Amino acid sequence: MNKIWLIIKREFITRVRKRSFLIVTLLVPLFFAAMIVVPILIATNSKEEKRIAVIDDSHLFMNRFPDDKGVYYKYLEHTSIDSFQHKYAEYGYSGLLYIPQLDIDRPSGVTYYSDAQPGLSVESKLTRRINDLIEEERLKKANIDAERLKAVKADISIEFRTGSDGQKGSAAVAYGVGYASGFIIYIILMFFGMSVMRGVMEEKVSRIAEVMISSVKPFQLMMGKIIGIAAVGLLQFLIWVALIVSVQLILPLFISGDAVAAMNEGNTMMQGGSNAAMVEAIEKIQFVVGSVNWTAVITCFVFYFLGGYLFYSALFAAVGSLVNEDPTDAQALTFPITLPIIIGIMVMISSVQNPSGPVAFWGSIIPFTSPMVMMARIPYGVPGTVPYWQLALSMSLLIVGFLFTTWMAGKIYRTGILMYGKKITWKEALKWVSRKA
Repeated sequence: MNKIWLIIKREFITRVRKRSFLIVTLLVPLFFAAMIVVPILIATNSKEEKRIAVIDDSHLFMNRFPDDKGVYYKYLEHTSIDSFQHKYAEYGYSGLLYIPQLDIDRPSGVTYYSDAQPGLSVESKLTRRINDLIEEERLKKANIDAERLKAVKADISIEFRTGSDGQKGSAAVAYGVGYASGFIIYIILMFFGMSVMRGVMEEKVSRIAEVMISSVKPFQLMMGKIIGIAAVGLLQFLIWVALIVSVQLILPLFISGDAVAAMNEGNTMMQGGSNAAMVEAIEKIQFVVGSVNWTAVITCFVFYFLGGYLFYSALFAAVGSLVNEDPTDAQALTFPITLPIIIGIMVMISSVQNPSGPVAFWGSIIPFTSPMVMMARIPYGVPGTVPYWQLALSMSLLIVGFLFTTWMAGKIYRTGILMYGKKITWKEALKWVSRKA
């Protein structure tokens, strides 16, 4: 145990002291900050006003297009479309909306003229408004009171409760939390797994490992190396979380409310909305918080984060010990390891839509895919959607799988780390596993 601790300490201190650790640790939060700031700046600088001329020969929609968020309408009476169709730009208009004489039952011929293709927002607003107004005219023609029709429409929200305790739940919230959790673990497995492989490759090329392998057992060496690099990855991840949260808290102090509103036009709170809108938003936040068992989600996320990382890190470390001076050899050797991770993310995408199906069940039990798939199922409820026995079985198999892959990687590492100048295949490496020390 003392040797394992020494290896953990060496791996941790060596990597934390590297300049690359500091650079990557700072660059990732800056990248996320840029993802927040850049859209705000773009939205602020690209915001422009549009003036649209309207010629309404039907006289059904006069003054019924309200100005909205930088789009202003000017109704032109006693103006012919033929005389104005090619002159609207000369009068400072961005476009011309022409509404001919319409048959309300079979409307056609509504046209928007512009020199450039209008944005998606303008297209959707005009199309939606025209259809709403035609619907209102049809109701009038049928002598149907629009207000009474609106009053009789049902607007009931079903309250979903799951489990024996009747816990309130939401499939949309569970879908979002499960998808995000599984995807984050997928990124962690790929990013930090490759980091372990590169670390082992560097030691093999520099021949530092030759000294270490002569004094410790393969299992001890791999266990110490993987846990040490895992500690570095966990520290880096926690620093990223702290910095990203700090950036999100500090950012509003330096960016005006108008800039944020430009990016989030639909958010009434950002635009200084009413107290009712604020109360509604708070209620939604409370619903999101209350509809998920966050204790189970966070606890399981930490377990599957560490378990999945340790499971795959052993395999990536084994690959690192097989690669010689040519890094291109790693591509062929890592494919059998990255393939289960890719399959896992595909199964996870299916599982968030059907968390109780057989694909989701087996994907959450098999150690190769369980870190991603089980995290996609847990937000739907424990023990409702995920019984305790399934969760316990999944965790137990992941622990056993980690111990097995570490033992196997140690056997491969002991031989592979000392071989130079020969291209090694997985078939040959697996023979080393059954060979006696």
